[in-house]
Amino acid sequence: MAGFKTLDDVDMAGKRVMVRVDLNVPMKSGRITDATRIERVAPTIGEIADKGGRVVLLAHFGRPKGKVVPDMSLAPVAPVVAAVISRPVAFGTDCVGPMAEAAVGALGDGEVVLLENTRFHAGEEANDPQFAAELAVNGDLFVADAFSAAHRAHASTVGLADHLPAVAGRAMQAELEALEAGLGEPQRPVLAIVGGAKVSTKLKVLAHLIDKVDALVIGGGMANTFLAAQGHKVGRSLCEHEMADTAREILAKAEAAGCEIVLPGDVVVADEFAANSPNAVVGVGEVPDDKMILDAGPEAVEAVGAWIDKARTLVWNGPLGAFELQPFDRATMAVAGRAAARTKSGELVSVAGGGDTVAALNQAGVGADFTYVSTAGGAFLEWMEGADLPGVAILRG
Repeated sequence: MAGFKTLDDVDMAGKRVMVRVDLNVPMKSGRITDATRIERVAPTIGEIADKGGRVVLLAHFGRPKGKVVPDMSLAPVAPVVAAVISRPVAFGTDCVGPMAEAAVGALGDGEVVLLENTRFHAGEEANDPQFAAELAVNGDLFVADAFSAAHRAHASTVGLADHLPAVAGRAMQAELEALEAGLGEPQRPVLAIVGGAKVSTKLKVLAHLIDKVDALVIGGGMANTFLAAQGHKVGRSLCEHEMADTAREILAKAEAAGCEIVLPGDVVVADEFAANSPNAVVGVGEVPDDKMILDAGPEAVEAVGAWIDKARTLVWNGPLGAFELQPFDRATMAVAGRAAARTKSGELVSVAGGGDTVAALNQAGVGADFTYVSTAGGAFLEWMEGADLPGVAILRG
């Protein structure tokens, strides 16, 4: 991978390898309900251990704000990591100081320890140099494998690189290679789908994509704001009417840049925001004053599908409608299926990310068929904005 060192570039045998992973997994009543993030970093942990490295896992959990919060301990996570990687995982009751040194010092080649929540210390989120130095005492090599935390300039994501040689783990490597294929040096034509509730939360994303893609599909509540800005009535729909001037500016800039903006030509309207609410398909100029738009219509789906059929690269963030409510998931499900089919046939590189997007693709049963699905929420969004992520910048040679 050009510009980044990976596990291929370092000798790990006998080394204490500090691996920053994302173990901020959903938990209910002390039990992990989704181990996806652990599964993503398992290959990195296994490879380092197989090559004789002494694996020291660093991670955060929740937002303890620099204080020890027992309910945010990583202790319950260690046995789940062990089950996923099929290796014993020791647990260190602190990530710095005597307890951490003892836990790391007890490791043999190929063994694994998980240290306690880095955010139990105020120096973590402050990227305090002294705290980073205290972390680094227990390592010989730093492996960054948490893209989802790469937009945070914290001690365990950035500061460690001031003290230890830094390389990308396999999960980070896969993410960066996928993102490079998505917008770095993509195959053209490039199509972006951006949905969600509010234009105001994705202004930077839209502004960045206009100069990067050939067509930009705007869906969800965001589309309502653009339709209103074009003079269409949107009834009781979610809409940022105060963003009308901004929406028109985006449309004008897209036209100047040669980027086609794809807005729905028909929509599904309903009486209320509720599953199975009475609904109908109408043209965008025919939305009744007492109705709300909850999904894109069949003509709109076909227009997006036509772009998917000719695109070579797809970048997707945000659903096209209220996908969490039936039958207002139809547009998102149909487009997801079409993109998945094109990807499986080898005709499309598809990169998707964001919590709602991942949930929608899984709901459609096609998440595994996309080229890459990022589990990183904020980091993926900031990448789409064109931001230089601090946790990625430290990996550049």
